[in-house]
Amino acid sequence: MTITIIDSPKCALHNMDPDHPEHPARMHSINDQIMSSGLELVVRFADAKPAHFDELLYAHDRDFVQNIFDKAPTGIDERVWIDDDTIMMVHTLDAALHAAGAGIVAVDMVLANETQSAFCLVRPPGHHASRASSSGFCLFNNIAVAALHALEHRGYQKVAIIDFDVHHGNGTEDIFKDDERVMFCSSFQHPFYPFSGDAPTRSGIINVPIPAGTKGSEYRSLVNHWWQALDDFAPQLIFISAGFDAHAEDDLGHLRLLENDYIWLTENIKAIADRHCNGHIVSMLEGGYALSALGRSVVAHMKALIG
Repeated sequence: MTITIIDSPKCALHNMDPDHPEHPARMHSINDQIMSSGLELVVRFADAKPAHFDELLYAHDRDFVQNIFDKAPTGIDERVWIDDDTIMMVHTLDAALHAAGAGIVAVDMVLANETQSAFCLVRPPGHHASRASSSGFCLFNNIAVAALHALEHRGYQKVAIIDFDVHHGNGTEDIFKDDERVMFCSSFQHPFYPFSGDAPTRSGIINVPIPAGTKGSEYRSLVNHWWQALDDFAPQLIFISAGFDAHAEDDLGHLRLLENDYIWLTENIKAIADRHCNGHIVSMLEGGYALSALGRSVVAHMKALIG
């Protein structure tokens, strides 16, 4: 199975604060692990292109997008707080545009059979960005922009999004809460930021709140019903919000997953993709803040995608 890593050096320039957990070293750690594992010899690489203003409107309200553009700092020392833990600096908008654009590039490459799957190695993350707000380190909802590009502009009729970040993908759910073309499966520690995801919702949104301290074997049993639901839905393309902060070494969460659990998740997702959409998967980096564990987990994820 061919896999393409889509990234941009622009994403490493976004630096909210040296002590902020969502910092450029995340990308450097992943790249180091990719090189040390030998993966760079078997994967392909492609450059992300910045999403255009109108492409962001696939997932977001115009006024919201315009407000982000208007707030974007121009001075090297200028900082604009979007919420309590999301900051814009001079390189943030460019990084966020390339992060959102990476998913569009990935969809187009998969559709053209230039690659079977893609991993978007980008930041800032996206799954907390709702239709009209940014939060939780996220500016634009990268995975939603990509999914709606596929649905509205590339002929897909139904897609699935699987989100295994330690935090609920509340922004993604907000954007697709009334869109039955999208099945959304999200596992997350609960109660925990953003303290959502436990209320009843429509069929096709399958939230799995996970208690703090849950280990891999228990986690697997809690999400195991996803696979039959995804088989029944039969998506034409699968997206993954690939957050690795549920790892046992990650201090931003309190779950106890290990690399083998990410392999198990990815292999099950790949099996669904093989049955229903020619193995086509677009995976996008979300969280993951323990640098060594993040790099190891991404490599494990990509190896499982390759098969």
